[in-house]
Amino acid sequence: MRAMRLIDNQLQVTEVPRPQAAGEALARIEYAGICATDVAIAKGGYASFSGTLGHEFVGVVEAAPDPAWIGRRVVADINIGCGRCADCAAGNARHCARRAVLGIRGRDGAFAEYVALPAANLYAVPAAVSPLEAVFAEPLAAAHRILEQVAAPPGTRIGILGDGKLGQLIAQVFHAHGAAATLIGRHARKLEVAAQLGIPVRLAAELKAAARVFDVMVEATGRDSGFADALRLTRPRGTVVLKSTFHGAWSLPPSAVVVPELTIIGSRCGDLSKALDLLARKAVRPTVLVDAIYDLEDGIAAFRRAMTPGALKTLLRASG
Repeated sequence: MRAMRLIDNQLQVTEVPRPQAAGEALARIEYAGICATDVAIAKGGYASFSGTLGHEFVGVVEAAPDPAWIGRRVVADINIGCGRCADCAAGNARHCARRAVLGIRGRDGAFAEYVALPAANLYAVPAAVSPLEAVFAEPLAAAHRILEQVAAPPGTRIGILGDGKLGQLIAQVFHAHGAAATLIGRHARKLEVAAQLGIPVRLAAELKAAARVFDVMVEATGRDSGFADALRLTRPRGTVVLKSTFHGAWSLPPSAVVVPELTIIGSRCGDLSKALDLLARKAVRPTVLVDAIYDLEDGIAAFRRAMTPGALKTLLRASG
């Protein structure tokens, strides 16, 4: 089968054996999404990884230990726990110290024609959700995770810093739940995408001198300057939610957090069932973020497009 792999820090589309599915499910990939983490890994600045990249996907199961899965369209939790530790026993494989992470850590990913995963990681896609919508389930679940971590009663002023793909999805999730959230970014074209959905937007330059504006500030810029900006824009005793996962160092005095008594929350993966519910109810419209769709064989060109400043979502089409 064809797969886009990172070998010796070089991206290549090549032929590899179809993954063995003994004891696992084998899914034929329809679409896979290129995200900022994939780009960072490919650039060598996020994680040491060798193999097939990709963790955002939708596909159809062709083999599984339980025949009930065969023929079903699925998405998947990207964390594969060891199955033996206390975290796994508590149903918290995303924090298993020995976990593999699809296309990121110790596990070949979904930029391929097929992917193998434990059936326990699969989520069936509702009939009302198209493949182009379902491919957004994983990042949409990550966006929804914030609502599981932060209380935002009516009247809470929420800011989302970063107008990229994740920031846009976070803004859509808050908007779907009736929260007053403002998307803040540096690109007028990107902000217009959100504005057309009724989401309040602000150019970051307009808030350059502002301080203490929001009760909850979500940092999703992917830049080292984002943390300082988020702290500056958060009111005393407010909450800063961190979504950026770049490998870098923040250099800030502890007083920037201690004196205003801010709460700092890290936020990562979320519940895919909640994302699929949003999609089935048409409460969000992630497909407005699609910039381009490339066939898998043109994966190198797709990565170049995904790396273009100002680009939104680039998808790979493996089949369908």
